[in-house]
Amino acid sequence: MARILVVDDDDQIRNAFRLTLERAGYEVEEAQDGKAAMKRFAEWHADLVITDIVMPEKDGLEVMMELRHTAPNVKILAISGGGRINPFSYLAMAKHLGADAVLVKPVDKETLLKTVASLLEGTGVMPDSESKEDDGGASVGKTLE
Repeated sequence: MARILVVDDDDQIRNAFRLTLERAGYEVEEAQDGKAAMKRFAEWHADLVITDIVMPEKDGLEVMMELRHTAPNVKILAISGGGRINPFSYLAMAKHLGADAVLVKPVDKETLLKTVASLLEGTGVMPDSESKEDDGGASVGKTLE
C-alpha cells in the first residue's frame, strides 16, 4: 500500500486530503509544519510527500530541499494558495527545487487523486485494492480506468 505524508499548517486542508486519500486506499500520515514533517518522515518513510509551501517552523521549500538530500527517490507534490506573493511564484520555485508535481490551492478531489496516482504509478506502490468508495461513488481505480 502506498504511504503518503500530508504536510500543511491548515488543519482543514490536512484533514480533507487525509480523508480523500484514505478513502482511495492510501495509508496517510499528517504533519502540521515542515519541522514536524521531517521528524515524521524519519520515523515513517512515505512514498509521496504532499507539502504546502508557506508554513511556520520550516516551509515547504526547505522540506523539499532536505528530502531531496536525504531521500532523493521520494515523490514530492507541492501545493500552494500563495502568501505574500502569487502562488505560481512559489510553485515555480518548488519545481526548480525538485517537486515532481505542483498544484494551486484549492485542489479538487479528482485532481488530487489523479495527480497522486500519476506520481506513484512508476514506484510500484499503489492504493489498497480494497479501497473504500468516496463520496462521489468512484474509487481511485475506477476514476482512472
